[in-house]
Amino acid sequence: MSAPTGRAMGLDVGERRVGVAIADELDTIASPLTVVLRRPGDLEEIRDLAVRHGVDRLVLGMPTGMSGREGPQAASVRVFAAELRAALVSGIEIAFWDERLTTTVAERVLRERSSRRNRRKGEIDAMAAAVILQGYLDAGRARRQREARQGGADSL
Repeated sequence: MSAPTGRAMGLDVGERRVGVAIADELDTIASPLTVVLRRPGDLEEIRDLAVRHGVDRLVLGMPTGMSGREGPQAASVRVFAAELRAALVSGIEIAFWDERLTTTVAERVLRERSSRRNRRKGEIDAMAAAVILQGYLDAGRARRQREARQGGADSL
């Protein structure tokens, strides 16, 4: 797998809303970006956000149960991903990331920030997308570090 050339964008796909998060240019920190309402034109809105932010990877949260099996919403996310893939410009890849407990973590973060309850609903979706994306970024960084250490050991 080659090194990424653009930024990563995380999506928390729900029935009514899609939380959106963006990684910084160094693929270190994920931040909540916005929420896209599920309606006609939502795929194009996500595509436009990806293009505007120089995204080369979309990371979609994959609903799984605590056992690691895909949950009932997983089929819906896979359909959404297929439709999104058709709407994307070339050069943007789609990856899936386990989203177990992301909403719980997002709610806790917002509660600790003392975010007002009536504002929290939409914010939770964007924060959940950031939690999904951060897990993906952290795992990728750990993998690259492991590969670099193994590569250095091979050259000795």
